[in-house]
Amino acid sequence: MAVRLNRKAYDHARRLIEDRKVVLDERDDWSEHQPSAQQENRFVEEHGLGEYQRWYLGIDDKIGEDRKTRYKFPYRDFENVHRRGVLSAESRAGQYKNFDIEQATAHLHGMLDVVRAG
Repeated sequence: MAVRLNRKAYDHARRLIEDRKVVLDERDDWSEHQPSAQQENRFVEEHGLGEYQRWYLGIDDKIGEDRKTRYKFPYRDFENVHRRGVLSAESRAGQYKNFDIEQATAHLHGMLDVVRAG
């Protein structure tokens, strides 16, 4: 399997949700909240790919470690977990049959629903 669960990112997302560092955005908000390519590049320049990868739930082993495109299924804005990012990742993981990522995102989704319920 080429794309697998990024366990570091999953653990990072869980901690952020536990700390209530979340954005409970609505259906169409995710496209507005995603960082631009320029913001991503700046983040990599300032923090490196090791930190960058913690914001992506998938790793494509077919792509070299020195490439941003290695990391798939974003859920963030580099500060918070976005509900719509998790839902988008969950949907795409199911669509592409990345079952480990789909299961992890379903768990994050459930955690976010608890936060949302108050």
